[in-house]
Amino acid sequence: MRHSSSARALDPFTWMKRKVKALAKKVLPRRLIEGMRSSRRPRKGECCLFPGQGVFAKGRMDSPQAVGSRRFLFVCGLHRSGTSLLSHTLSTHPLISGFHNTGVSEDEGQHLQSLFPPAKFYGGPGKFGFAPEAHLTETSDLVTADNAAKLFLEWSRYWDLSKPLLLEKSPPNLIRTRFLQAMFPHSYFIVIIRHPIAVALATRKWSRSRLDSLISHWVTCHHIFDLDRVHVKNLYVINYELLVSCPTETFTSVCKFLNISHELQVPRVDSRVNERYFEIWSDMRRDPAAANMVSLIERRYGKAIRSYGYRLDNLDQLVFPEAAKSDLR
Repeated sequence: MRHSSSARALDPFTWMKRKVKALAKKVLPRRLIEGMRSSRRPRKGECCLFPGQGVFAKGRMDSPQAVGSRRFLFVCGLHRSGTSLLSHTLSTHPLISGFHNTGVSEDEGQHLQSLFPPAKFYGGPGKFGFAPEAHLTETSDLVTADNAAKLFLEWSRYWDLSKPLLLEKSPPNLIRTRFLQAMFPHSYFIVIIRHPIAVALATRKWSRSRLDSLISHWVTCHHIFDLDRVHVKNLYVINYELLVSCPTETFTSVCKFLNISHELQVPRVDSRVNERYFEIWSDMRRDPAAANMVSLIERRYGKAIRSYGYRLDNLDQLVFPEAAKSDLR
């Protein structure tokens, strides 16, 4: 994905300023926008996204204190890792509210807020994790009570706030678990991991990156997550391959992690989805023209990939060190 010259010239702060103005028209009531244009302070019960005017609590406009008492569920995983399947299924639970019909790609929360740039600002699928500034933790200057209330306000438009668990999913969540936990202390994180060959080949149609770069991005993002996970309190890690081969059992375990009954509408899933990507990789291994690329990937990333239970030489031989792994502190 390439940016225009004008887009590349924008620093994150200028980009965010423009994003706030555009998003305010969608998020805030017309009477609020008109009031801001007249430079009046918001009335009690209204909320303003602009510095210095504070956050007022009433109804959907939650105060920092009220936001801190809510439970959030963040689905994390790279593009084409199964996050949509996971989040859509979890949203069928009567106690969980997710995003639906938002008008943005995959109903992802990253596109429905103005606090931080989405993945596309850093190159999009297969690239965003290479940008150091895309990795957010509790040390970020963005972690403030007012910003948490602001982020909640922007997302709350798409949630049913009568439900106790509020779900959001975006691929960059994988490298922002610590940040989201700092913003919303009562958060739960479900990370889904899929074979890097399937992820890379599925992502290639969206990205102009070379295959070795896409594999490198997979390794990079999961390495960042591995370093961050020790700081995350409520974490559950699953593998895509187990999810599609044993969906009922996997979702039962997820519900147990969330301490809710299994009332999900589990869809029928095709457990052979990875096979077409594995066939492409197998063909590449036999193709002399692709031999250098295959050798490069296996030499550079084979060991790191094996640490996640996947192999590049025998794709069907899977050992899941992450299977059914949860961490509750």
